[in-house]
Amino acid sequence: MDKKTAVYICTGCGIGDALDVDKLSEIASDDFSIPICKEHPFLCGPEGVELIKKDIEDEGVNTIIIAACSPRVNYDVFNFGADKIVERVNLREQVVWMQPPNEEDTQMLAEDNLRMGCSKANDTELPEPYKPEEEISKDVLVVGGGLAGLTAALETAKAGYKAILVEKEDRLGGFMAKMKKLVTMPYKELSDTGLEELVKAVEDNPNIKVYTSSTVEKVSGAPGLFSVEIKGNGSSATEKVGAIVQATGWVPYDANKLGHLGYGKFKDVITNVEMEEMAAAGKITRPSDGKEVQNVLFVQCAGSRDPEHLPYCSSVCCLVSLKQATYVKEQNPEAVNYILYKDMRTLGQAEDFYRKTQQDGNVFIRGTVANVGEEGGKLFVEADDELLGEKIKVEDLDLVVLAVGMVPSTQPDEIPRIPAPEGAEGADEEGMIEVTPDSGFYATKALGLEYRQGPELPTLKYGFPDSHFICFPYETRRTGIYTAGCVRRPMETAKVIDDATGAAMKAIQCTEATAVGMAVHPRAGDMTYPEFNMQRCTQCKRCTEECPFGAINEDEKANPLPNPTRCRRCGVCMGACPERIISFKNYSVPMIGNMIKAIEVPEEDEEKPRIVALVCENDAYAALDMAGIRRLKISPYIRFIPVRCLGSVNLVWIADALSRGIDGILLMGCRYGDDYQCHFIKGSELANTRLGKVSETLDRLALESDRVKFVEVGIADYEKIPKIIEEFMETIEEVGPNPYKGW
Repeated sequence: MDKKTAVYICTGCGIGDALDVDKLSEIASDDFSIPICKEHPFLCGPEGVELIKKDIEDEGVNTIIIAACSPRVNYDVFNFGADKIVERVNLREQVVWMQPPNEEDTQMLAEDNLRMGCSKANDTELPEPYKPEEEISKDVLVVGGGLAGLTAALETAKAGYKAILVEKEDRLGGFMAKMKKLVTMPYKELSDTGLEELVKAVEDNPNIKVYTSSTVEKVSGAPGLFSVEIKGNGSSATEKVGAIVQATGWVPYDANKLGHLGYGKFKDVITNVEMEEMAAAGKITRPSDGKEVQNVLFVQCAGSRDPEHLPYCSSVCCLVSLKQATYVKEQNPEAVNYILYKDMRTLGQAEDFYRKTQQDGNVFIRGTVANVGEEGGKLFVEADDELLGEKIKVEDLDLVVLAVGMVPSTQPDEIPRIPAPEGAEGADEEGMIEVTPDSGFYATKALGLEYRQGPELPTLKYGFPDSHFICFPYETRRTGIYTAGCVRRPMETAKVIDDATGAAMKAIQCTEATAVGMAVHPRAGDMTYPEFNMQRCTQCKRCTEECPFGAINEDEKANPLPNPTRCRRCGVCMGACPERIISFKNYSVPMIGNMIKAIEVPEEDEEKPRIVALVCENDAYAALDMAGIRRLKISPYIRFIPVRCLGSVNLVWIADALSRGIDGILLMGCRYGDDYQCHFIKGSELANTRLGKVSETLDRLALESDRVKFVEVGIADYEKIPKIIEEFMETIEEVGPNPYKGW
């Protein structure tokens, strides 16, 4: 596009009182030859917005640089249409609210911010939404016909979209089909499962196509363009879908591993799952002789919250045991239930049902099992009673019920070994490899994804599909594929219904966004996508290997094969590419490089160091704004450049910055590791790893490694920012000025 650029400087919120606005205007007109530069005391108000709109209409302005408040605020106010480029320059939160007014250094900071904004606007092009040649599908595939899957399919249909439901069993219902009753809101009494009505609603809905006794054999393509091969009942079918909800549920923890609790040794030691099936079948009896039970002991956390078995709490086991104790009481009011627990966890309103079972005469014992045995044909349990501080023995038991935890269907019970695929590391002498969540190869089969990064969803260490658990709970690391129900995390039935509804709505959002070329979370609405200059590609495979979302496959010659609708627009591939062949219309290696070059670097004798901070736009940049809102003071010598993700940082930026006299580089990104906060999963971790290779560049330039530092900054760490910057400035003062100043 032929750009007609204008700069608008707001003088409100203290900006005009702290800065020489005329000097800022001169930079725009003299340094960047921008013909229109105006100021206004209230730019985000109706009159200020009208000023800009008038110039758009009368002067043909199509590139708008707004020097005012943070780009994190008033973004809707300064939206002038998809055919306009808008660049925001932060003068409020990160200049005048953090620096003393009317000082030289404050003015220089504001001027550099404006230079960087003008430079970026010059390099920015209007995004062209990705439009595939194939027709976009808005149908939703739901894998799993239990409560979560049925709910997701039905809610999809209610919203006016088509759902394809695939269930491996010969009937719908999943584990709920084995249940007798539910504890539902308001958590006062037991109720029927309502499964029959739910199944009928699904089967009768014309917008839902149901496949039973079927499995998904293969999923190829990308959001909006998924091709799904379904096999079952001796036939096969192919469906085109736009998004996928995986609701494959859970399996109980293998009680055969709990021999110390008597399972497998005594017939009358059963699991809570077996207890539920027995109750649903009609009568609760002793498996050993079929006699009706009189005394039952429930062992909570049977294998759960145990580093040797399941380290986590399954959240529903306590409520299930209380429900099953109620079954026993309904069958025989004279029966006695003992509930041996570590902690009774009945969340929210479910506490009401806990109180009810206390009033029903059940006996609650806080402690742990020491021994399970049998005397005279009856079981006994010895336990350490924490409240009494002594050992106790509960005798004459007809049943011991082990409350085993929930294991996601994505996690195999045993670590299997498979023939090592070509190129896989860690194979043994027999050419076999263990299948673990971190291996990239998967034992359980639900989706059969044709992704270079593996056929199933990446999982966390406990086998649950990976997601950003704080900000994007339904999302997985495969764009357009969402998890719902107990495959995502343990939850009770009421929460499963809410969860499945949420996942269905996210899937629908994905299909709608994809249809118009928009990205989904976390850069929702972004119309850009990575463009590859394949003429310079060296087939190094770094972009395919480092993409957190599997957005890039590769051909037999290792050429990258981008799938734009899978892309989250994080730019990790851009940061990974040593040849710098990947770019976006409004975000590229040259663009950020030119922003760094736009910073004025004072001579050494002026004793004004210059630091460039490359800042994650999701957390660290927000924390900086919050520090400004609270008027926290920081060094005026640091220049902040927001980046989509620290994983998008290309090392050439660091080399170029240092070679032209910048004294230090600070990278501010999200926390990484098991409790990662990075919106793009591995971005900050990748950035930190790449920094390990910067030492070679620094050695070549004869510069100290202390000039480059990575720090983790969460969105709530704003109070730590002054200290972080102060310590880095002290380090730069110790190593001295960059010897490349003035070159």
